[in-house]
Amino acid sequence: MPKKKLSEAMPGGSGATSYDVAELAGVSQSAVSRAFRKGASIAPKTREKIMRAAKQLGYQPNAFARGLITKRTNLVAVVISNLTNLYYPEMLAELTQRLSAQGHRVLLFSLASESEIDDMLGLIWPYRVDGAIIAARLKDDQIRQFNDRGIPIILYNRVGDAEPAASVACDSAAGTRELIKGLLAAGHQRFGIIAGPEDSYVGEERLDSARRHLAAAGIEPFVYRGGFDYRSGEAGLHALMEAAGGKLDAVIATNDAMALGAIDCARGAYDLCVPEQLSIVGFDGVGPATWGGYQLTTVRQPVQRMAQAAVDMLIERIEQPGMIPEQRLFGGEFLPGRSARMG
Repeated sequence: MPKKKLSEAMPGGSGATSYDVAELAGVSQSAVSRAFRKGASIAPKTREKIMRAAKQLGYQPNAFARGLITKRTNLVAVVISNLTNLYYPEMLAELTQRLSAQGHRVLLFSLASESEIDDMLGLIWPYRVDGAIIAARLKDDQIRQFNDRGIPIILYNRVGDAEPAASVACDSAAGTRELIKGLLAAGHQRFGIIAGPEDSYVGEERLDSARRHLAAAGIEPFVYRGGFDYRSGEAGLHALMEAAGGKLDAVIATNDAMALGAIDCARGAYDLCVPEQLSIVGFDGVGPATWGGYQLTTVRQPVQRMAQAAVDMLIERIEQPGMIPEQRLFGGEFLPGRSARMG
């Protein structure tokens, strides 16, 4: 009994193989492979002839078979934490579109908190992904696990500690400094901060920057820790107002979702005018922050540029293993808005 060709034997095939297409089109089997591979060199007329033959035979290239031949799965793991953060859907959409354009499919892994990453890694390995983009804090030994398996990674909005890793990040510390600078120049003296969870790399970077620049001005802020969601903004403002005896000049939320919750709470629960009686700022520049009822003063991350850089860097490392890790830092865009008095 004759052996089945690889593309016939794998699940999901139509019965027609690349060899059948090559025979009908009068070309080599390697030409058929190039015709279906994005960016491969092939004459337009040859590609057209191959596509006509493939359509006539009902042929589709088999991803499983191709993966066995190329030793690649064309799968990229994307790990994010805290889906309630309004920033992540936009970031995920940008990454997915750019990876798809490069012929890669996304495997999404979502963490309830960044501390769960160790358990998540055990779910990634069986898929034999070609690479990973990680928007969660990785310890040095976790980065080494990727390196030991030869899986290139890009840290998104994070940097490695001692273990080197390529990364793309927005300069959160500089963005927070600009917000503090404007609030101080407007004369604010009593500050509250609605921070994120302690295991959030980005949240801690913004909190540390805010505390550092306020301390330089002789100010010790009240701090509440939330979960980066709208409800945390409401709960945070209640807690800060209680801690400050109802006397606050400005609130710094370390992301926009919490800032929006704080604005609604200030107006609804305390009947405060924002920004006349209380200034509130956020960070990220998500879509709802620009809505007419908020017009939040914030710092917008350059999501499109960061996503493109992350994908470009990852593809380079998939194609050229062993590249030296690099860090790309992007400046945010200050959006003045109408939720804070700025000097």
